[in-house]
Amino acid sequence: MRILVKVGGAQLEDAGAREELVRSIAAARDAGHEIVLVHGGGNQIRTLVRRLGLPETYHAGLRVTDAETAEVVLMVLAGLVGKTLAAAFERHGVRAVSLCGADGSTFTSVPEHRDGVDLGFVGAVGTADARLVETLLAQGYLPLIATVAPREHGPDGTFYNVNADMAAGPLARALRADALLFLTDVPGVLDAESRLIPGLAPERCAELARSGVIRGGMIPKVEAALAALAGNPKAFLKIAPASGASAVLAALSPGVGTRFCAMEEAWTSTSF
Repeated sequence: MRILVKVGGAQLEDAGAREELVRSIAAARDAGHEIVLVHGGGNQIRTLVRRLGLPETYHAGLRVTDAETAEVVLMVLAGLVGKTLAAAFERHGVRAVSLCGADGSTFTSVPEHRDGVDLGFVGAVGTADARLVETLLAQGYLPLIATVAPREHGPDGTFYNVNADMAAGPLARALRADALLFLTDVPGVLDAESRLIPGLAPERCAELARSGVIRGGMIPKVEAALAALAGNPKAFLKIAPASGASAVLAALSPGVGTRFCAMEEAWTSTSF
């Protein structure tokens, strides 16, 4: 089975969490699964932006990105984060290749706007080409994809910052992934009593958002999962915990994380 795993900066900046992630993906590969890892790195970007004294502005949870910050994003995601992660996998005997949208024209970006606000060098996935990733997988490599990409039909050297959560769905569709796992630092979506909700359909998500049960940092995670579900309705899709040396395999099991399905009753069944 081909699994696209999305992880954020929180799982990558701490050496212990990074080692757990490496072991969990190695275990899934050993079990016969093909893995593609998509990563962000917001915390690492924030650290360098502040060190350089660049302005920080956010809208709707997205960083408003000027030209200087766009260069930082490219350096951090496609450089520092991606290469550090590749080295961690290589130390564990997993052949890994760190790339971004520019490599092999894997994907382009198009400008992203929210509420009529110009976000600067912030984009969404435009076109995608799976050939490089397919070649790497066929040769036994683990592709590590940083979500920064050249602007489609834009001037040479213009790279846009693409939110990794929102990029995961389009990339999973382009790469024909059977499963999409958003691994994060929470056990899944929780109800009003802080109990894990094992499965959700879009209608129920809307109810929970209106009542304030889905709130704060969980809102963009659920929005990204629903967007991915809309584009990949047949894929196995979960928000699940990233911790543990078997996190990827555990996320494929019932009772772990929150599964998203188009219909309310569908989440109770599992194919894996």
